[in-house]
Amino acid sequence: MERRKKTTTKKTPKKQSVRQSKTVQKSKKTRKNNKGITIKDIKENKKLLLIFLIILVLVIYCACKVIALIKNPTDTFTVEQGKIVQEESSVGYIIREETVVKGSNYKNGMVQIKTEGERVGKNEAIFRYYSSGEESLKKKIEDLDVKIDEAMEETMTGEKGILTSDIRTLEKQIQEKVTSLMEVNNLQDIREAKKDISNNITKKAKIAGDYSPAGSYLKKLIDERSKYENQLNKGSEYLKAPISGVVSYKLDGYEEILTPSNFSNLTKDTLNKLDIKTGQVVADSQEGGKIINNFKCYIACILDSEQAKNVKLDDKIKIRLPNNAEVYGTVQYISYEDNEVILVLELTEQVQELVSYRKISFDIIWWSHSGKKVPNSAIGTEQKGDNEVSYVVRTRAGYQDKIWIKVTKKNEKYSIVENYTNTELQDLGYSAEEINGRKTLTLYDEILKKPILND
Repeated sequence: MERRKKTTTKKTPKKQSVRQSKTVQKSKKTRKNNKGITIKDIKENKKLLLIFLIILVLVIYCACKVIALIKNPTDTFTVEQGKIVQEESSVGYIIREETVVKGSNYKNGMVQIKTEGERVGKNEAIFRYYSSGEESLKKKIEDLDVKIDEAMEETMTGEKGILTSDIRTLEKQIQEKVTSLMEVNNLQDIREAKKDISNNITKKAKIAGDYSPAGSYLKKLIDERSKYENQLNKGSEYLKAPISGVVSYKLDGYEEILTPSNFSNLTKDTLNKLDIKTGQVVADSQEGGKIINNFKCYIACILDSEQAKNVKLDDKIKIRLPNNAEVYGTVQYISYEDNEVILVLELTEQVQELVSYRKISFDIIWWSHSGKKVPNSAIGTEQKGDNEVSYVVRTRAGYQDKIWIKVTKKNEKYSIVENYTNTELQDLGYSAEEINGRKTLTLYDEILKKPILND
């Protein structure tokens, strides 16, 4: 037992010393490792921190720029060659020289002889009214035409059929007319061709009747047809043009109200009470027509702008019609009423295009001007003695320059500007030194929208 105790007491210190030695070595190793990792981490952390700070600064900068851009999309404006206009929108009533043509049989309905927009001479037939019982007469004539065709077929192809040179000529003319109808679009030409074909068929039937044994029967049919045709024509009422001009069937009942014979009858109350829809197309009438002067027409309108109040007789004013055509109108009448003005403009262009309308929307172009175009917000003013001088601030390569400019034309948003000459600046009171050191405005210069110079 004692021996074992000795052995134990000898071994224990040795094991402890080994463990202690290992612990010390491990502790030293740990301290070394910890010391190395800390230095490396610090270096890497510094780099990461620096990169993070740079990214943060860029994000903040971009965010500020985006916010500024949203609040004010751009602080500058590029000077370009442009045009500005002063316009005024209005509604106008179309006035024409019109002569209504209407007969006593207007309730029977009508057949157009001349088409819409066709020019006619005085006393030329333009349309006719249906006669009483016309449909019945037409039906009888159609039935007789069938019988005549059948009788002619027997006459021409029977054993004793005949074919004279006159009949050959008529057949050729009929065939030519039928062929030509396929290429004709004009209604009047179609009517005339059909009339010629009908006449030639009748002539052919008469010739065939004279030369054929069955001629008496054919003649009887032809005579009966002629009788009904005479009744049809006799009962029809033909209307002729009282004056030369252009035919129109667009009657709206205002032909005697909106007339150029006396513009003094036009008042605000008169025009405003007219039951007419703006831009409405006037429908074709089935009871009559009219002859109009297609060389000129008039537009009456009510305006309240300062430009309208300064208009004088015979002034030429540019207007834009609903079809976007721009034409000039000459002022023929002016009347002032309740701080407004009634103008009547005479037009000699686009007259035919306005025939279908009585009331339109249109624009009055008071003026237009071209040159260097800048926004009004970019123009500042300074006092030079008794003179107020306009200027803009140009920015170029980070530098800003005040440039004196002359405003030649201006509307609500933009101005057309020019550079002052040296003489003009001298007359305004600028010194030779100021004039010699001045800058001038050129196309594509960048100017501040708000002319404030940086200190």
